[in-house]
Amino acid sequence: MPTAATGVHSGAGVPGTIVALAGTDSCAHHPFVPRLLGARAAGRDLADAIHALCAVHGRANMLFEAAARQRIPDVDHRWLDDAAAAIAGERGYLAALTAAVGPLPSTPGQAESDSAFAALRHAFDTLAGSDRLGCATGAAIALLIDWQTFRRICDTAAGRVGVEVPPSELPDEGAIVRLSAAAGAGAAVHRAMRFGAQQAFAQHRGLLCLIEARATARDRH
Repeated sequence: MPTAATGVHSGAGVPGTIVALAGTDSCAHHPFVPRLLGARAAGRDLADAIHALCAVHGRANMLFEAAARQRIPDVDHRWLDDAAAAIAGERGYLAALTAAVGPLPSTPGQAESDSAFAALRHAFDTLAGSDRLGCATGAAIALLIDWQTFRRICDTAAGRVGVEVPPSELPDEGAIVRLSAAAGAGAAVHRAMRFGAQQAFAQHRGLLCLIEARATARDRH
């Protein structure tokens, strides 16, 4: 599956779509990502990133279930079951990695971080619970896009600790582009989808900012 940096980013020329939004807002563009993916990435930073991802997305994510319940007229929703199953598989991989990387690295301000992780989980619960048709779907698509970057971080950590990297079952670039276009949906639904995606992208950037801040705090101590 293409990475977000070189794959779905190529759809940024499609005006008004979630893929276009991903060209600027997805976590692939966060400045801390290259540090995590680099050959010199500190083991404790990778371990902390894995624990952080697990704290936010390690439990069942209701975005896909919510999108399945709120069917958008004239839009093919068959991808939802496959995407939900794929994300469940990714959670299993993440759980195995979390155990393999060892304990959460000691970091100043852990209580504040725990509160921030809880707030991020609540934000995704809120998106899943929105009654605005298209919001959960947009957030779910954004999660699929950002997971390409998260998968690269996971694979980098797996290489460090000797965990076998499972094949990804997530939708490929072409499927994500088609999903984000949502042909047949009305303007109000597209606005709701874009809003959901914007919020999901923002939460993931916030997660990476928190991971970066924790790394900086450790470096200072």
